[in-house]
Amino acid sequence: MKFLVIGAGGTGGCIGGYLAKLGEDVTFIARGKHLEAMRRNGLQVKSARVGDFLVKPVKACTMDEYDEVPDVVFICVKYYSLAEAVDFLKPIVGKDTIVIPILNVYGTGEKIQPELECTVTDGCVYIFSMIEAPGVINQPTPIFRMFFGLREASDGAGGAGEDSGEEGEAARRMEERLQAIEQTLNRAGIEAHKTEHIRKDALQKFSFVSPMGAAGLYYDGVAADFMEAGEKRQMFFDLVREVEAVGQAMGITFDVNLAENAGNILGGLTPDATTSMQRDVAAGGKSEVDGLVHEMVRLGEAYHVDVPNYRRISEWAKARGIE
Repeated sequence: MKFLVIGAGGTGGCIGGYLAKLGEDVTFIARGKHLEAMRRNGLQVKSARVGDFLVKPVKACTMDEYDEVPDVVFICVKYYSLAEAVDFLKPIVGKDTIVIPILNVYGTGEKIQPELECTVTDGCVYIFSMIEAPGVINQPTPIFRMFFGLREASDGAGGAGEDSGEEGEAARRMEERLQAIEQTLNRAGIEAHKTEHIRKDALQKFSFVSPMGAAGLYYDGVAADFMEAGEKRQMFFDLVREVEAVGQAMGITFDVNLAENAGNILGGLTPDATTSMQRDVAAGGKSEVDGLVHEMVRLGEAYHVDVPNYRRISEWAKARGIE
């Protein structure tokens, strides 16, 4: 399979790096000094999961330079760069291309599916990693777990035996291809799960990353601030419960305690960890506040669920001109 990874940051760098280390055909879409360093020195991954490794030479280029038809695309950009990634994909995907968005924001695949003439799944990943320097990715903790799959409601992704005609055969072929992707990712060292319940799995991930991003931004705090009893920790868990309430109103039944799950993830972070949204805002650039904070307010309104803490942080961010 030809893999295309759009965005060679912490997440995309690790996904593509692990696959390239396995010997898979991987092309990274990157830019600036990071791209220059990858072309010159290869991609170095400092991994607490599989050990440090170097991919050299590495296939890396800009969007304008890419001239292949990918079999599998991982979109690993920030939410505010999603439209640019979709515009890039429109003329290059084939009808058999499978696009897997791996973003922090919930429901991305469903939003972009109408714009692409290929299959777009939804996906999420549990990983803590970042660009340490141009051409260098640092993954200081070993967790690396990915979920991806077709949306139950919108894609009609039923069992392979439900239709004996052309639709049934197409469903069987798609199932085989998704399984092949899952197997390849696992061989590469990523704990990958092709799931039949991606809405639930993605919202479960969102129930940590969104509250952590929102509370981290609001308090400008590090992980240790939310590990200790007090106002900051209480806010974090109140936000988790608001995501859970919205999910229940959407008809999603969670098979884990979301607060306990979020607490376990929080406990696995390094004490000085901050969120990418905090770092983006601190750098004076765009952030994912729309998808991680304002979107929860919109979902609350759509499903008639009160989300007072998200409203509070949303209004606070808007008042400060945080984009």
